[in-house]
Amino acid sequence: MTTTTVRGAGAREWGGLAVLSLPTVLLGLDVTVLYLALPSLAEDLRPSGTQELWIMDAYGFLIAGFLLTMGTLGDRIGRRKLLMIGAAAFGTVSVLAAWSTSAELLIVARAALGIAGATLMPSTLALISNMFADQRQRSLAIGVWATSFALGMALGPVVGGVMLDHFWWGSVFLLAVPVAIVLLVAAPVLIPEYRAPRSGPFDLLGVALSLTAILPVVYAVKRFAEDGFDVPTIAAALVGAVFAVLFVRRQAGLANPLLDVGLFADRTFSAALGVLLVGLVGVGGSMLLITQQLQFVEGLPPVEAGLWMGPPALLMFLAAIGSPLVARRVAPGIVVAATLALSTVGYVLLALVDASDGVALMVIGFGLVYLGLGAIAALGTDLVVGAAPPEKAGSASAMSETVQELGLALGVAVLGSLATAVYRDRVDDAMPAGVPSEVAAVAGDSLAGAVSSAQRMPAGWLDHAKEAATSGMNTAMIVAAACTLLLSFLSAVVLRRVGVIGGGDVPETDGDGPAETDGDGPETDGDGVRETDGDGPETDGDVSAAPGPPSSRSSGRPGPFPGACR
Repeated sequence: MTTTTVRGAGAREWGGLAVLSLPTVLLGLDVTVLYLALPSLAEDLRPSGTQELWIMDAYGFLIAGFLLTMGTLGDRIGRRKLLMIGAAAFGTVSVLAAWSTSAELLIVARAALGIAGATLMPSTLALISNMFADQRQRSLAIGVWATSFALGMALGPVVGGVMLDHFWWGSVFLLAVPVAIVLLVAAPVLIPEYRAPRSGPFDLLGVALSLTAILPVVYAVKRFAEDGFDVPTIAAALVGAVFAVLFVRRQAGLANPLLDVGLFADRTFSAALGVLLVGLVGVGGSMLLITQQLQFVEGLPPVEAGLWMGPPALLMFLAAIGSPLVARRVAPGIVVAATLALSTVGYVLLALVDASDGVALMVIGFGLVYLGLGAIAALGTDLVVGAAPPEKAGSASAMSETVQELGLALGVAVLGSLATAVYRDRVDDAMPAGVPSEVAAVAGDSLAGAVSSAQRMPAGWLDHAKEAATSGMNTAMIVAAACTLLLSFLSAVVLRRVGVIGGGDVPETDGDGPAETDGDGPETDGDGVRETDGDGPETDGDVSAAPGPPSSRSSGRPGPFPGACR
């Protein structure tokens, strides 16, 4: 029987967290900055309509498809090693993208950026679980990490607008280069290595099955956002579902699977994933609609629109940092439920926005939405990662990221399609007679089309189109409010038995007997990686096999929060 205690993280670990936050900010920034560069990019490279879509979507397709694979690969070859390989690849390919001379070359570069980006997110999150053994510090660190992505998304319009005012469209890709250099220099100094002990052969067939399961589903979601339910959309969804079943059946029969499907038997793990998925649906849809509302209805330039998104990002930051602190005294399920209830209020406010002057109401409403996002991103992610065994933390992190990517995509597809349907219905009913059919088709398709064809439409018609688009957003936000209110109630119920963060000792056992402890959990050597005097692997902070935080998968041990329902 072993006896271990937890020693808090020191300056090295917190410095390492700052380094790990850099690529996370970069990935968030990359999501929004290209929207600003698209007009000048299109003028230079002259892509077709299909190529333009692939320039935008290739990155998202590949990052979603490879997250699970890269999370498991990091567990096997070393999480820090994979992070550094991915950072070097991301910086190199970003240079290629910046000086692309054709649409085809840029599509290839965007796809490669997606694969490289898939190495960064799960690696950073899994390494945090290794560096912060103390439950309270780990929850706070994950809160900082969760905020970094949103911070990057908020900075995208501002930074991109400034750069495009002074440089060519490719300059926005070069933001990745200094980030990659800092990470490559600082990571060996501040970040410990971790490699799962006793890993079996890498499941290449499982990789293929995971890609053929995830990519068709992502494609179906994105196509649904554009064309609704049609034969290709349904066929892609069915193909993804079939291969998902095959993937799960294969993983269940392997000794060393890409994804430990047994994790889903843990109710806390499954519930946290569900909260992340559904919660991100509302955020993804509202983010798209509010961005369009600020630029097309309110007429704000990208930089000013980005600045208005600053206060909501600040509220998310406060929620992501503050919710783990509150959860030390109040059960995480109650914290999540309360912040989601506030998000419901935010969606209701967005449903009340009108087309005449709604900037202030949008900022307040979206700020409350982001408040809920900060809490579920921090606490939900901590529940998911903490419920997994140390050697599966990379896989669990990737699962968390995949669910969040899918939630954002579903939000854009479902809520975006609903808003578009309302817009088209109202515009078609009021389309002026005598308008050329090609102009009517463009103006009736979307608000962006209405703005672009406004000079060929009767005076005052654009105001009607703006009102129709605002009605579409209002309707979508009502649906989001109802779903979020239901999610708030369910969070309080399904997470009700999860104890407060750090509310009890983390016991250590030698097998099947009762747990004993002399403190709070694993002991570290000051490098954020614990050492044991029993049967666990030992590390000096720079080699593999350092266990992460206590796991619910080990006999006799509680999950990420003592008292968690199993």
